[in-house]
Amino acid sequence: MNRAFSPLLYSVFAAFLAVASTAHAADDKKAPVKADPAKGEALYTNGDSARNIVACVSCHGAAGNSTITQNPKLAGQHEAYIAKQLLNFRTPDRNNPVMSPMAKALSDEDIHNVAAFLAAQAPKPGAAKNKDTIDLGKHIWRAGIAAKNVPACAGCHSPNGAGIPAQYPRLAGQHQDYTVAQLTNFRGGARTNSVQMTTISERLSDKEIKAVADYIAGLK
Repeated sequence: MNRAFSPLLYSVFAAFLAVASTAHAADDKKAPVKADPAKGEALYTNGDSARNIVACVSCHGAAGNSTITQNPKLAGQHEAYIAKQLLNFRTPDRNNPVMSPMAKALSDEDIHNVAAFLAAQAPKPGAAKNKDTIDLGKHIWRAGIAAKNVPACAGCHSPNGAGIPAQYPRLAGQHQDYTVAQLTNFRGGARTNSVQMTTISERLSDKEIKAVADYIAGLK
């Protein structure tokens, strides 16, 4: 009796698995929830007093074009990169007394909405200021420092500083003070959310960090 029904039972079970597998595959192919830049703009510009979220514009400027040199310009930054950094601020890898509480107050949806808004904004250009180090900064950016095994910054961040979406951030036009602070933080271990940048920064002197940061500010 069992032998007679075994093929039938096997067929039914196999059919069930096929249907379940198809349904699971269909779920996997569902597109993720699309970010809403309009909601991101509202939160960026106005904050949310009900959740004690301060408006981002107060520190990062209108449309992400910060005029405070210690605070990064975010206009035109890659959406995936902004989202990653905000999520990292929730962790010890990028603990920051200002940004960490802010990031923890944001929902994942908020983060992606704000990131989508900023990615669509036009960045205002910066300018290199130190003519005495411009050649050193250019050399580090374009060729690296072979003697220290420092790779060319342009290899990851692109020759014009536009970066590579979802992989490496846009750096062109960024404030010198902010770039210096981040490279120094990577070097000293205060920021640990990029193994590559920690390794590279550990090989750079203060002079080299300042030179390449100044050169970056003038990229367009």
